[in-house]
Amino acid sequence: MGVYSRTPLAFERGEGARLYTTDGEAYLDCMAGIAVNALGHANPKLVAVLKEQAEKLWHVSNVFTIPGQERLAKALTDATFADVVFFGNSGSEAIECAIKTARKYHWAKGQPERVDIIGFDGSFHGRTLGAINAAGNPNYLEGFGPPLPGFIHLPFGDFEAIKAAVGPTTAAIILEPVQGEGGARAWQDDVLRAIRQLCDETATLLIYDEIQCGLARSGKLFAHEWVEGATPDIMAIAKALGGGFPVGACLATAEAARGMVVGSHGSTYGGNPLAMAVGEASLAELVKPEFQAHVREVAGYFTQQLSGLTERYPDVVEDIRGKGLLIGLKLKTPNREFMQHARDQHLLIAGGGDNCVRLLPPLNLTIAEASEAMEKLERACETARSRAKAAA
Repeated sequence: MGVYSRTPLAFERGEGARLYTTDGEAYLDCMAGIAVNALGHANPKLVAVLKEQAEKLWHVSNVFTIPGQERLAKALTDATFADVVFFGNSGSEAIECAIKTARKYHWAKGQPERVDIIGFDGSFHGRTLGAINAAGNPNYLEGFGPPLPGFIHLPFGDFEAIKAAVGPTTAAIILEPVQGEGGARAWQDDVLRAIRQLCDETATLLIYDEIQCGLARSGKLFAHEWVEGATPDIMAIAKALGGGFPVGACLATAEAARGMVVGSHGSTYGGNPLAMAVGEASLAELVKPEFQAHVREVAGYFTQQLSGLTERYPDVVEDIRGKGLLIGLKLKTPNREFMQHARDQHLLIAGGGDNCVRLLPPLNLTIAEASEAMEKLERACETARSRAKAAA
């Protein structure tokens, strides 16, 4: 189906932060499959684990015990607020599970009227029908029938609007601690704490979508860990969890998951042995304190260098946003044109809402590679400035 606006580039192999086209040209990859290839391309540890497991067992039904699933679930719960995990294949599936978990929680408590999910403008939670309704982006809803009932959308960051909206039919609040597609906007710490307190006071569940901003991309294992007193009840993760292999998960406290009993939910492929083996290996790297410290070091380098870039090109770059290695550049020049300027320099960057581009490199990017990325960004800015002057 013609649903993608594709760039005429085809890659045949990758190594670390490099992608190589079918005709042998190398590109520095600061997209990482949209924050997926967190350990780079063809990471030796992941390749070895995948090969070993592929020779043993790929798939069995979830009617059987899957030891790798239990091990990865324990690793996730040991590292987080959660007590239980459900495995799927994608972020969208993790979001669907989170929504169902929140509504089933209130049903199990004898309050079936509590179904409303409060979300925010600029959010992106995936492409399934439930996920697009949770986000409420008109561009993604158009043509798919009337909006589903039970979803409320509020302005990003407006706590007064949240307080006014939470009521007797509210099931949960869902948000990305750092928005990805919405333009790399991070929630203020005090607002996240206030939302957590409001949820506690009203018995409303708090759902975090850390599909893009989680799993060490912020410099801590999860972005919400930067804010004391803002822990969620339910969290959706995916992307970096499989390092490029399809793995998604919904994490929850035992209390929040009280309604998810036998028959409440399921997946054919979710949690299969092949995915679990890769997920275990990926998570084992991402949880390492020294790995997260490296992310913070490279992020600090980018922050410093991008500040100088903004000063040199105020006519091109308006603002720097995000957290860790989820970096957004709000532009004064059209972002899609700027992405092409970067590609002309053999640098791959992602688009974003609010006329932003995003840097989402592998988390093991070196300082030398970050310096190379900055040189390419500088040349892209110079091209954007020249084109703007010529057009004027």
